[in-house]
Amino acid sequence: MEPKNKVIVITGGSGGIGSSMASAFLREGAEAVVISDLDSAPVKACADTLGCDWRVCDVTDESQVQGLVDYVISKYGRVDVYCSNAGAAGSDSGVLTDASNDIWQKQWDLHVMAHIYASRALLPGMIDRGEGYFLITSSAAGLLAATGSGPYTVTKAAAIKFAECLSITHGDDGVGVAVLCPQGVATAMAPKSLGNGQTDGILEPETVAAVVIESMRDGRFHVLPHPEVEGYVRRKGDDVDRWLGGMRRLRRRSLELQR
Repeated sequence: MEPKNKVIVITGGSGGIGSSMASAFLREGAEAVVISDLDSAPVKACADTLGCDWRVCDVTDESQVQGLVDYVISKYGRVDVYCSNAGAAGSDSGVLTDASNDIWQKQWDLHVMAHIYASRALLPGMIDRGEGYFLITSSAAGLLAATGSGPYTVTKAAAIKFAECLSITHGDDGVGVAVLCPQGVATAMAPKSLGNGQTDGILEPETVAAVVIESMRDGRFHVLPHPEVEGYVRRKGDDVDRWLGGMRRLRRRSLELQR
């Protein structure tokens, strides 16, 4: 998928990875880029700076997602690329199940249902045209795990599984799917380290955006700004019991550092 001449929508677009992707797509010659976010002031300011279109949208509300899609189609005729990028950090206490039902539900709505709502709104048109592209922002935590972030890890993993199902079911309809799985990125929600102490570097969002475009052109499903993650996933698959033991050791070291 080439960004040039494409109509592109990016949720969570007023900063961080979202705004950096918007800037990169515009440089690559996108026909139109529409960014959305929860609050009007920051998303409008970002759009004014970039020179793109914008809308307010709460992606956990299906009617608002449908409204965003309807707006773009009415103005630009189609949506070629949808970057389902909105997300929020999550954490739990020392006991995984102590996280409240409200926390679990909010993370689920944001990191899973938002992608389903977008796909429900866009798939019919993409299938009719025989082309389209979804980029779903997950996390290396979804491929692996992040200790101390149970609701985040679980819902990001579910996002990856949904993206896999989307690709399997509609890849032959011409719908491309990719899942973005970075470790630490220098955004407002980024931790100083990943997994309570382990990361392969905090990347700038502009670097992540460049990897997104490269992966789109190559047709890769896993978009991995931290290439080390691929090796970790392979080792996890080779011996999951050993991997779980390693993660428990990581958690113990983290707890010791907190004392």
